[in-house]
Amino acid sequence: MPSGIQIRNLCFSYTPDVPVLKNVTLDINPGERFGLIGPSGAGKSTLLLHLNGILTGSGEVKIGDTPVDKKSLAEIRKKVGMVFQNPDDQLFNPTVEEDIAFGPLNFGFSRELVASRVKDALAAMNLAGFEKSVSHHLSLGERKRVALATVLAISPEVIAFDEPFSSLDPSMVLQLISLIGGLDATIVIVSQSFLPLISCCDRLAVLKEGKIIAVGPKDEIVRDEEMMKASGMDLSLYRNICREYFSK
Repeated sequence: MPSGIQIRNLCFSYTPDVPVLKNVTLDINPGERFGLIGPSGAGKSTLLLHLNGILTGSGEVKIGDTPVDKKSLAEIRKKVGMVFQNPDDQLFNPTVEEDIAFGPLNFGFSRELVASRVKDALAAMNLAGFEKSVSHHLSLGERKRVALATVLAISPEVIAFDEPFSSLDPSMVLQLISLIGGLDATIVIVSQSFLPLISCCDRLAVLKEGKIIAVGPKDEIVRDEEMMKASGMDLSLYRNICREYFSK
C-alpha cells in the first residue's frame, strides 16, 4: 500500500551558514500524485533526496510511521524508490535484466521472487525482450524506462522522480505521464517541465529559496499568476503561444 509522507521543520545545508532548506514542513497523502515546483536552486532536488535518506538534515521526515534516520535506512529504501534525472546514475550492471534484479536481490528477496519481479517490471515498462540488452547501449528514453523498472521491481510505497521529463521527445513524455498515472504508489515529482508535471499531479508545492511558500490543488497554484511570477515561473509564455497557434 502507498504510504504518506510527513516532513517537519526540515533544515539542510551543504556548507555551514548557507542554508538550502529552511524549516520545510509538508504533508503528502498516501497514493497522492504530488509535484514540487520552483526556480532553479530552490532546493527541490535536495528535498527529494531526504525522502530515502540519501541526505539527512535536522527536523523530521517520516514515510508512513517510519522515521527516516540511520537506523531505518534499510527499511526506508524498500519503501521509497528514487528515479534520478540521469538514468545512467542508477544503471551499472552488464544487462537490463541484471540492473532490474539488483535491488530485489540486495534486499534479500528469493531468486524466484526476483525473477517474477523482473518479468513484471519489464512488462510494465514495455521492455519485454530487452532482458539481455546492455543498458548503456539503449536510447535515453529506453534507459529512463529501465531506471523506472529498477524501482518498480522492489514494489516501493513511494516513488520520487527528479526531472523525469527532461530530454524526452513529446511521444515519450506522453508515455511517461500515462505510466506515472498507473503506478500504485505515492508519487512525488520534481520538474521544471511544468505542463507535463501539472498534467499528472493532484497537488503542488512551491519551493523558493529553501522555503515552501504555497501548497494546494494544482489549479489554485498555477492560476496565482503573481505568486508564480514572483517565484520565477511565469507561465504566460505557454498561454500566449497556445492562444497564438491554437485559437485560430
